[in-house]
Amino acid sequence: MRVLLVEDDELVADGITRGLTLAGFSAQHCNNAAHARALLATESFELAVIDIGLPDGDGLSILQTLRAAGRSTPVLILTARYELSDKMRAFDLGADDFLMKPFEQAELAARCRALIRRAGMVPSGQLRLGRIAIDLNGHQLTIDAKPIELTRREWVVLESLAHNVGRVVTKERLQQDLVGWEQELSNNAVETHVSRLRAKLGEAAVIRTIRGLGYRLDESVVTKAP
Repeated sequence: MRVLLVEDDELVADGITRGLTLAGFSAQHCNNAAHARALLATESFELAVIDIGLPDGDGLSILQTLRAAGRSTPVLILTARYELSDKMRAFDLGADDFLMKPFEQAELAARCRALIRRAGMVPSGQLRLGRIAIDLNGHQLTIDAKPIELTRREWVVLESLAHNVGRVVTKERLQQDLVGWEQELSNNAVETHVSRLRAKLGEAAVIRTIRGLGYRLDESVVTKAP
């Protein structure tokens, strides 16, 4: 589950990013409104967590731009000050949730999961693809009802592909998702983890390589004999 964090305090941002990563999210951080607008306009996120106070403007202006463009990405607003007017304006502009600093990391992670489920991007956290069942919230994969053990990195790749079944996921996107789990990402890290995941999926599903673009998860055309 890919989350954009917009926070200008580097210390706070580092703590939030680490907490979200440990909770199973892939968190990307930027520290100003201009960069946030550019990312939200060109990349896909399941959720945006936006601080109100930013060096180049009001964080609510990012929300306003997002909604004016017709984007329904869930947005959780963060603030260190409590003004009822801020909260009312945030919801009027289309915010999905509002959280005061300081907060517990567990609460933030729980709210993030709830917002993503509510948006229908991960309906109930369950995905079925032929013989495969994926529990995105519980991080469980079964093939023909038998559990399959995945490493954290293999799970990151599967989750990204599962969110986009039938659509191409670029190699760059997978690299970004893996960065949170690998301090030093080798040039062939994506290929390595995709290859290992393919081996574990066997004939139950197909991860296709789309030359020059990336990878796509499809249901296997091979059916299991009765």
